[in-house]
Amino acid sequence: MNVQPRIHRFRNNAKAVAVGNPAWQAAADNKLLDNSVRYVGNDRLERQSDGHRFINMISCSYLGLHSHPWVLESARAAIDSEQTFALSASRLRIRFSIIDELETGLSALYRARCISAISTAVASAAVLPLIASGHLTDDGEPRVMVFDKHAHFSLNYVKPICADEAPVYTCPHNDLNYLEDMCKKHQRVAYVADGAYSLGGIAPVKELMELQDRYGLFLFFDEAHSLSMYGERGEGIVRSMMPEQLNPLTVIVASLGKAFGASGGVIMLGPEKHYDVLMRFGGPLAWSKPANAPTIGACLGSLRVHNSPELAQRQQQLRDNAALFDSLISTPQAGTLTPIRLIRTGEDAKAIGLSREIFDRGYYTSAVFFPVTAMGHAGLRIMLRSDNDPEDIRRFCETVGELVASESQDLFGISA
Repeated sequence: MNVQPRIHRFRNNAKAVAVGNPAWQAAADNKLLDNSVRYVGNDRLERQSDGHRFINMISCSYLGLHSHPWVLESARAAIDSEQTFALSASRLRIRFSIIDELETGLSALYRARCISAISTAVASAAVLPLIASGHLTDDGEPRVMVFDKHAHFSLNYVKPICADEAPVYTCPHNDLNYLEDMCKKHQRVAYVADGAYSLGGIAPVKELMELQDRYGLFLFFDEAHSLSMYGERGEGIVRSMMPEQLNPLTVIVASLGKAFGASGGVIMLGPEKHYDVLMRFGGPLAWSKPANAPTIGACLGSLRVHNSPELAQRQQQLRDNAALFDSLISTPQAGTLTPIRLIRTGEDAKAIGLSREIFDRGYYTSAVFFPVTAMGHAGLRIMLRSDNDPEDIRRFCETVGELVASESQDLFGISA
């Protein structure tokens, strides 16, 4: 008897494309996608097709470091110092010495063995299968992999690979009881989650560390939306809650391309002894080309900001701007530690239509819908930044208030 292999255990492109593509097409039809722009200064972008100028309200450069003079100067200086754009070879074999300088600086900043990667997604794809197979733990035994239901798409994308190494389960969002039950049923468990989620909210870090102490739970966090914004050193929400010495059963990956203000990703690793196996068997970490010279230079420029008093000043300005927004528009994320806000609309068409109207008035927001959100939970996602002009925030909120019909004010929570 022929036994058909199980399919769609962790992915179902047929369903995702069929259900999600009509909304994406509607967004494209409303000129919310494929906008080719130039930066024209003062936080303004200009669409090349028609000269329409607007303020970017979806930038993940939460501290505004993407245009910081030190970042730009260091990117230029790296080209001059290295005299070449890139080495075009696997970093496992050959790398720029300035990568060592960067990783030494990041390791000191975050109090962990730090490894740079060309992106956070590459970092996660390198680490997660080796956690599943047990090669990033001393006992070398595979671990049952439990992914939080709201874990980022880049993490869920690696589920099928992990499933070739160990059992994979999906946990209800932030459900500590489910996770503890899994720890009781299985001797070795790893939990995969975002530290700060892309639609707002954070992981229960302290409670997860208690489960780690009690059961030997391995913790993997994606801190793409928290790094640099929080912590005295900009170490992010998760790392700032942890002791000086990173637990050997913890790995944190984060983005150097969001609040950090440059490009690439970073892996915060506990034991140094796991470095070699990660570099040699970490998939895209091993075979991908390393960051080019100006990218490494930009990271070094941002590192300089992180080691200066300016970091705290920008973090405070971000908190002030978030508080200003929250005083004008009420969202489920109001008062939370992350600068991401979601204005709910419910229906895809409402989110797309509202985003288009706001865009026409000079502000770009993300209309988010399935598969970014659950079906029927569409809305507008706004990313606040430290370099947002407070008056721009006020005018943006006024614009949203004007466009939302009076019968919908309870839904959006617009303040008078």
